[in-house]
Amino acid sequence: MFRIANHYVSKVVAFLLMIELAMLFVAGYLGVNLRFLGKPEDMRDFHQFLWPTATMAVCIVLGMSAVGMYQRNIEQSVRWTLVRLIPSLGIALVPMLVIFYVVPALYLERSVLAIALVLSAVSVLLVRTIFFHVVKSRLLVSPILFLGSSDLVRDCIETSRQNLRNHKYSIVGAIAVAGEESTITKLLEPAGTLLETARKYKAEEIVVAVQNRRGGALRIQELLECKMKGVRVTDAAGFFEREACQIRLDSLHPSWLVFGNGFDQSIIRTFMKRSFDLFCSLIMLPLLSPVMLGAAICIWLEDRGPILYRQERVGKNNESFMVLKFRSMRVDAEKAGKPQWAQADDPRITRVGNVMRKYRIDELPQLFNVLRGDMSFVGPRPERPYFVEQFANEITFYNVRHSVKPGITGWAQVRYKYGASKDDAVQKLQYDLYYVKNNSLFLDMLILIDTLSVVLFGAGT
Repeated sequence: MFRIANHYVSKVVAFLLMIELAMLFVAGYLGVNLRFLGKPEDMRDFHQFLWPTATMAVCIVLGMSAVGMYQRNIEQSVRWTLVRLIPSLGIALVPMLVIFYVVPALYLERSVLAIALVLSAVSVLLVRTIFFHVVKSRLLVSPILFLGSSDLVRDCIETSRQNLRNHKYSIVGAIAVAGEESTITKLLEPAGTLLETARKYKAEEIVVAVQNRRGGALRIQELLECKMKGVRVTDAAGFFEREACQIRLDSLHPSWLVFGNGFDQSIIRTFMKRSFDLFCSLIMLPLLSPVMLGAAICIWLEDRGPILYRQERVGKNNESFMVLKFRSMRVDAEKAGKPQWAQADDPRITRVGNVMRKYRIDELPQLFNVLRGDMSFVGPRPERPYFVEQFANEITFYNVRHSVKPGITGWAQVRYKYGASKDDAVQKLQYDLYYVKNNSLFLDMLILIDTLSVVLFGAGT
């Protein structure tokens, strides 16, 4: 892993992206040469088609990103790649055509583009077939050792086995500590100090997952020795942040939040985020206005009820505001007068509402909330005051999510399923805390790209 603007990025995925970007450029240039085969050399001059083919390659990579081909836990099958690759090329055509229209010098004629797209598809399939065969090699597997033997270690081991970031680990085992009840079976007999044990089992990293850190259980001097001798030392909270892109509440110590990096609330970050929000909203409102008009007509035709729905939500600094949504439920959805969870298959949802929720169309009026400054484009989803009060009293660190503006979409929305319970609120909070800690313009753009993937293929893809 390496970090870009505090966000953890998989080296495997980054390397794959760079290889495919280069191959797509080559495919574009080959397309030009095949189209003008036998023609005078100046018709297929490299410099003439340098920027058009580069533009095509970048647009295809963006299209592949939008359908989840660079997300966590990339599937290693030809079928999965084909299912995602076909719509990605269609998505890539949209920015390509816009760029070709705005900048005629970058134009690629249709025959060249068609050949280049076919070659691009073949090159992606070829690259991924070879790449994932190499990734399975044991040479790329990292041996990892855990200090501790509680449920926290078990959760760490389970996370490492899920291969969420396309990086495989070999679980060396765990070393029990005094005063901690053991709940795992793969315990190691220490071979002297921690450093000697790590070297014996060839562990490259030690993850400290000790829940009770009193009484010398943490073995600070030995961990320091390991770090000085080249063995990586990571605590459980940092491990979950790196591998699962969430901040696990059961591994979290308040001091870790206080002294850890991130939590950028500077004037520069605030200005950049607000500028990004205004730019995206002003671009998307005219583009999506036909969809919004169609949704409004369908809502009115179904039951002649109100089109928009206004509801009180809690925003930044716990200040309330009225969120705008297209009405997706019956008019009498809360006739009992008490707030209720919206279920995934809620019987109160109308037929039109069901379609709007599936493709997130009901959230589009919140673009006006973004323009007003109540919301951001990306951030934790705003919750109702009734539930906020309940969660703030029952869930540790819940109010930390209110230190930034709520968003139309967010890290929890692209990483977790539809939530409809307190347990779901806890799971989503762990992603929200990751966003609050590591938010940046880079992460905002990644979330927007992932949102399109979620709309097309569902959450957790």
